[in-house]
Amino acid sequence: MLLSLLNKKEMLKFLDLAIFMCEVDGGEPTEVEKKVLKKMIAELDAVKDEYTFRLTDTIDNTIEYFVNCNQVVKNVVYLNLVTISMEEDLYNTSEWLFLEKIQKKFEISNEKRREIISIVYAYRDLREKSIRIIKN
Repeated sequence: MLLSLLNKKEMLKFLDLAIFMCEVDGGEPTEVEKKVLKKMIAELDAVKDEYTFRLTDTIDNTIEYFVNCNQVVKNVVYLNLVTISMEEDLYNTSEWLFLEKIQKKFEISNEKRREIISIVYAYRDLREKSIRIIKN
């Protein structure tokens, strides 16, 4: 969501962060997570042909890269990480701890975090409502 606001390097770094998020619990990404990652790569038209599912840098270096970006970039990255974490029905403590770490590093306030989570819920609700309307 809104990933087109990122430049090419930010897009590639975001994908590394997204993959790490999917693997933060120590396991391989689930099928749902893989599907979400593929949708995000498709949204990132500028890099979709050159990206492979592998980390190109350490997670700490990737996080630090974003720490030095403007707040809009940080918010877009955080929004999409929240989207990934909320795609599955199960609550994953490792992912939420990782999101808390990112929130602090990116200097995202608790109010902004609530607003971002609201966006994700509203988007999910709209998508589900659209499916119900189309199918009936």
